[in-house]
Amino acid sequence: MERTNWTEIEFILQGLSEYPRAEKLLFAMCLIMYLVILLGNSTLITLTLLDSHLHTPMYFFLGNLSFLDIWYTSSFIPSMLVHFLSENKTISFTRCVVQMSVSYIMGSTECVLLTVMAYDRYVAICSPLRYPIIMSKALCIQMAALSWGLGFLNSLRETVLAIRLPFCGKNVINHFVCEMLAFVKLACTDISLNEIIIMLGNVIFLFFPLLLICISYIFILSTVLRINSGEGRKKAFSTCSAHLTVVIVFYGTILFMYMKPKSKDSAFDKLIALFYGIVTPMLNPIIYSLRNTEVHGAMRKLSRHWCWRK
Repeated sequence: MERTNWTEIEFILQGLSEYPRAEKLLFAMCLIMYLVILLGNSTLITLTLLDSHLHTPMYFFLGNLSFLDIWYTSSFIPSMLVHFLSENKTISFTRCVVQMSVSYIMGSTECVLLTVMAYDRYVAICSPLRYPIIMSKALCIQMAALSWGLGFLNSLRETVLAIRLPFCGKNVINHFVCEMLAFVKLACTDISLNEIIIMLGNVIFLFFPLLLICISYIFILSTVLRINSGEGRKKAFSTCSAHLTVVIVFYGTILFMYMKPKSKDSAFDKLIALFYGIVTPMLNPIIYSLRNTEVHGAMRKLSRHWCWRK
C-alpha cells in the first residue's frame, strides 16, 4: 500500500466512545484533577522560588518535578477534555506527534529526576556533614540538566523512529491520547525494531532508575537503623518519607500496568493508564506538603505577605 502524506493523516482517539456517559463523568473528574495539578504544583514552584528557607537541593529538585508535572499533564489533558465532550475525536498527525513526544520527554525525565532525588536523600542521611559540599549548587544544576537532557534524547529517538513509519489507512488509536506503542501499531509495515527500542527504553528509564533508587534506600535504611535515638531515627525517616511515597505511587502504578495479566476489557487498561497520567502528578504536591513543616511555614509567610499587601 502507498504511504499516506503526513498532511493528509488524521487519527481518531477512540477513548471510551462506546461509553458516552462514562466520558461525561471522566470529563468532570479529569477537569477537577487538572485544576488541582495546576494549583498544587504552581504553589510549590512559587514557594520554592520566593522562600529562602526552601532554597535547598531537595526543594530545587521538587520545583523541577512540579514544573515537569504541569507540562506533562498540559500536553494531553486539555485536548482530552475537549474530546470527552465532542463527537469529533480526531487529531492531526503533527499534533499527535507533538503530544506524544512532549509526554515522552516528561515521563523519561521524571524517572531520572526521581533517581537524582533519591541520591540527594542518600547524601543528606548518610553523609550529613558533607551534604552542603557534595550537593553544591553547580552539581544540582548539572544533575537537573542531565535529567532533562536524557529525557529529551530518549523522546527524540523514539519519535524519529515512529514518524519514519509508513501509514496506509488505519487511523483509530485505541486510547485517550496519542500513545507511542498504540501509534506505531497503526503502521503498515513491520514494527519489530520500534517495539524493541521501546522495550529497551523502558528498561533503561524505568527499571534501571528503580534499581538505583532501591540501592539508595538500602544504604539509607542501614544508616537510620544504626542511629541510637528513636527521635533521631524518626527525624531521618521523615526527611525521605515524601520522596519514598512518590516513588511507590509512580512505580507502583507502572509495574501494575506492565505486570498485570492482559485484560479482555481494553477500557480497564485505558483507565489504568489514565490513572498513571493524571493521579500521580496530582498527588505529588499533596504528598510533599502533607506534614511538611517547612512548606507549611512558607505558605503561612506567603499568605501573610499577600494579606499585608492588600
